[in-house]
Amino acid sequence: MEYLSRRRIPFSEKNVRTDAQALQELIQMGLNATPVIVVDGEAIVGFDQARLDAALARAGAAP
Repeated sequence: MEYLSRRRIPFSEKNVRTDAQALQELIQMGLNATPVIVVDGEAIVGFDQARLDAALARAGAAP
């Protein structure tokens, strides 16, 4: 994701179309939409910069 890359914040990307395990993880979280960004256990559906920045700050990864 460009936003995280520009800030040099490490992340892993999963594609639910090609990765059955990633799809199961999404379903287990009770979610059915993408993109989903998970920061320290908090799932953020869609790109919400304010919420993402707050979650990153709580996790100690200042944007």
